[in-house]
Amino acid sequence: MTILEFETMRANGTASKATQLVALLPAPREHSTGRPRVVVVGAGFGGLAVARKLAGSEVDVLLLDRNNYHGFWPLLYQVATAGLEPEAVAYPVRAVLRKHANVDFAMAEVTGVDFERRVVLTDGGEESYDYLVLAAGSANNYFGNNALAEHTLGMKDVDEAQRLRNHVLTCFEHAVREHEPERRRRLLTFVVIGGGPTGVELAGAFAELIRHVLKKDYPMLDIGEARVVLIEATDTILSTFPANLQHRARAKLERIGVEVRLGSAVANVEHDLVTFKDGTVLPAATVVWAAGVRASHLADALGVQQARSARVNVTSALHLPERPEVFVIGDMAYLEQTPGGAAYPMVAPAAMQMGTQAARNILAQVRGKPLRPFTYFNKGQMATIGRSAAVFDAFGIRMAGLLAWLGWLFVHLLYLVGFRNRVIVLLNWAYNYFTYDRGVRLILWTEYQRQEEQQPDIPRNKTRPSGV
Repeated sequence: MTILEFETMRANGTASKATQLVALLPAPREHSTGRPRVVVVGAGFGGLAVARKLAGSEVDVLLLDRNNYHGFWPLLYQVATAGLEPEAVAYPVRAVLRKHANVDFAMAEVTGVDFERRVVLTDGGEESYDYLVLAAGSANNYFGNNALAEHTLGMKDVDEAQRLRNHVLTCFEHAVREHEPERRRRLLTFVVIGGGPTGVELAGAFAELIRHVLKKDYPMLDIGEARVVLIEATDTILSTFPANLQHRARAKLERIGVEVRLGSAVANVEHDLVTFKDGTVLPAATVVWAAGVRASHLADALGVQQARSARVNVTSALHLPERPEVFVIGDMAYLEQTPGGAAYPMVAPAAMQMGTQAARNILAQVRGKPLRPFTYFNKGQMATIGRSAAVFDAFGIRMAGLLAWLGWLFVHLLYLVGFRNRVIVLLNWAYNYFTYDRGVRLILWTEYQRQEEQQPDIPRNKTRPSGV
């Protein structure tokens, strides 16, 4: 459509809103193939969904990510608690995409976007685009508290999960050699801040690791001194679940030895000491932050309007207002389910569905067709608490216990990328279940991490730079 044709339609009142959006698009750039180029930032659930949907279509796709793998983050806590090897939850992006001739991948750190010039800024140069999809995921939200950011451990990628595993096992090794009782108890206290699904699953996994495995590895220690403490600022865990499932989850956690502290807001974490807002303190050598997430820090570098949790405001068609060629999806996108209501959740199913719809809308623009709004199909929610125990809330079915746990296992195996990874994870789960053992109890520090672990005053949480 030419500008003259568009202006004529608008003057006659025949230009729909979707047609107007298409007319706002700049003319596609000329590329080596002569086809429109789509750049996708982030190889997570949303980014892969875009690439797969556009595979075999009339566009060229470039997928960018700072890692060369797609990570299955719902199972990261099992890497952190020695249940799975890191490579079991990660799969090479190039292996996922190699069957698609029009889809390419580049490992690059994205630092920003120049919307006027239509280029993505990376550590290796600029990448031009006709259409852009930002799917950079999320980061920990410390609510402006730098001490929390520096003195707690995170679990947002494979590196952080492996580092947490190293740290926990190192605490036990140090406890064996520690003769001062107070210091030894501090080494054996593991605190998880945040009572959402991640915090609940991690706390339960810590308790079972100590109870079933490390108790046998360290018979010289009084395992009764080891504590796992789950801290939540509100009056309940798993706040998005029905009340009866919340109560059952808490009861199960307490049965396996987790101390659940509700209504306990954390003010500061420093020098192996958790300080609460009421002034009380809890000595702990291991403090994991699972209390909040926000959009990737890349969102801060875009210069666009942001909403709660630093998420980027998008239209119902998932693109930036006034920039229909730029889509934002997944954890980065802020779109209310109803006007004035809650935004779509920061979960993998939402990211995948957004990715699919964004790809459809890109093809619609290429073909001169109207864009369609995003609609979310809620597949429910679930969380595992420990061995043979989970809570399940989906399609009107609410249950807890063994059946919910089996459902959790099936769903996670189904969405795991790569047949090899599915087999490895299934075999690990079977081994862990029947032997009450964990096979990945290895401490694998880099030299810098080793020095840092030996110097407790150095901030533990060395986060990666902004970008994806």
